[in-house]
Amino acid sequence: MNTAVKRIYRYPVKGLSPEPLERVALAIGRCLPHDRRFAIALGTTVFDPAQPEWLAKTHFIMLMRDEALARLRTGFDPQSGVLSIAEDGRMRLRESLTEPDGCRRIAAFFDDFLGDEIARPLRVVEAPGHAFADARRRPHAGTGQYVSLINLASIRALENVIGAAVDPVRFRANIYFDGAPAWQEQGWMGGEIAAGSARLRVVSPITRCAATQVNPDTAKRDLDIVATLMREFGHNIMGIYAEVISGGEVAAGDVMEVPP
Repeated sequence: MNTAVKRIYRYPVKGLSPEPLERVALAIGRCLPHDRRFAIALGTTVFDPAQPEWLAKTHFIMLMRDEALARLRTGFDPQSGVLSIAEDGRMRLRESLTEPDGCRRIAAFFDDFLGDEIARPLRVVEAPGHAFADARRRPHAGTGQYVSLINLASIRALENVIGAAVDPVRFRANIYFDGAPAWQEQGWMGGEIAAGSARLRVVSPITRCAATQVNPDTAKRDLDIVATLMREFGHNIMGIYAEVISGGEVAAGDVMEVPP
């Protein structure tokens, strides 16, 4: 069985819904276009869009703390800049993420939605060329913007020991692939991957947190993914970060060349 790309996702607003893509154009040293382009910062967060710096996810609304976010279905239109927010099939808000008035109304929605559990007032933040990623820049890893990849065989290995279905979306990766043995990707550090017409260099494993407990359909904490990984496999890793070293288009179904 060839190793191949099965699913592609971007996450325009940190902590909100994944958006499936059939194909994506990757650029050298960059994450997916519009991936983690926006974040919703806590009232206590200091962020200067003129001099953006990496901040831990605890500075923003996030699933690890704010599991109610999984009740929402959001969609971002890059052409219009509009963010749509729905809950239980009902549209709750449609506002622009690229205009100040729209950003204020979006922040006010989440103020009300999350209530006293978070430090208010919230605000939408963005900085040109900046991505609100969870991963810090690795030494000698270029721009510090990465693509996250997960082996679906590793998720199946987790399902076998946890005794339940595990929705891959819990892990919020960009590219899900299949065809490689479970956990083989952990041996690819420093190696190169070809997918479509792009090439990527693997820079690090992805360690997991309590956000993976949250069921993306029910917004309930129903599986202790991290504890199971540690108990059954001796690590809390699921997936890898890779840096784009040669740009190109990647599509669902593309065969991948992976390190031996």
